[in-house]
Amino acid sequence: MIDRTVTTIIDREKCTGCGLCVQVCPSRTISIIDNKALVTGDRSLNCGHCAAVCPVNAVQVASIDDSAFDFETFQIENHWLPPGKYNTQELVRLMRSRRSCRNFSDRPVDRMLLEDLVKTGISAPSGTNSQKWTFTILPSRTALMELGRQIARFFHRLNRLAAKPWLRRLLKAIGKPQLDQYYRDYYDSVQEGLTEWEQNGRDRLFHGASAGIVVGSRPGASCPMEDAMLATGNMLLAAHSMGLGTCLVGFAVSAMGKDASIKQFISIPEEETVYSVIALGYPAETYQRLAGRKKPVVRVFEGTDGHS
Repeated sequence: MIDRTVTTIIDREKCTGCGLCVQVCPSRTISIIDNKALVTGDRSLNCGHCAAVCPVNAVQVASIDDSAFDFETFQIENHWLPPGKYNTQELVRLMRSRRSCRNFSDRPVDRMLLEDLVKTGISAPSGTNSQKWTFTILPSRTALMELGRQIARFFHRLNRLAAKPWLRRLLKAIGKPQLDQYYRDYYDSVQEGLTEWEQNGRDRLFHGASAGIVVGSRPGASCPMEDAMLATGNMLLAAHSMGLGTCLVGFAVSAMGKDASIKQFISIPEEETVYSVIALGYPAETYQRLAGRKKPVVRVFEGTDGHS
C-alpha cells in the first residue's frame, strides 16, 4: 500500500495566488480559494512539484527529507537546471564512455562514496512516486565474497539438477522447459566458472570488484522493477563520473530470486524483491574509444489515418 497522506503545508501569508502549484500538482491536492492556494485534496503523491515551482517559497511538503541529497564526497548547486541548459554532447559522451568493467583493481571504495552513489540513484523517477526501492551496500571485498559463496552454492545445486537428462525431459514434458533451457544456454559456462573459482580463486561472478550494491524494492510499488532499474541506471553513470567501474551481475539477481535464503544472508527481508546487483570498484582497464551498439529497431506510428 502506497502512503498518499497529504503533508503539503501552504503559508497563505506568503502565497500570491499565482496558481502555479495547482498547475503542476498531479493529484489535485491544491486549489485556489479566495485568490490563495489551499490544500483541499485528501491524497498526495508527495512529489514536491508544488514546493519546487512556488516563486515565493510558500509551499512545503513535510514528508520530503531535504537531507536525502546531502552528499559527502562532492557538492552540487541547489538550483533547478531547465530543459536545454545542459551540454547534450557531454551527457551522451558520458553515457557512451561507461562500459561494463570486468577487471577491477584491489583498491577499496570509501563507504561515503558508496552512500553518495545511492543518493544519485534516488534522484530517478519512480512510478506514482512510490519510492519503494531499497539499496543494500556491500562495502568491502570480504562482504562481496561472502555473498559470492552463497550464490556459488546455489549454482552448484542448480547444475547438479540440470545435469540429469531424465529430469530435464520430465519437466519439459509437463510444460516446464526452464531447466532444459538453462542447461543449453548456461550450464557449461557456469560449470567452468565454478571450477575456476574452486581451483584457482578466479572470480568470474564479480570480476574482482571491491564493493557491491544490491537494488531491490519493498512491496506496494506500482512498477517496482522499472523503478529499481531507473535508479540503477543513474548509479551506473554517476559511478563512472566518480572514477568507478561497474558491472551488472544478472546471475546474482537470478540466484536471489530463486533462493530467499541468499537475500536473508545479507539482511534483505524476504518480502523484498532484488532487481539488480552492481559490482563496482576502481577499474583496472582503459579504453581508447566509445562504446558502440547494434542498430536498434525503431518504429514510428503516425495514427490510424496515416497523418501526423
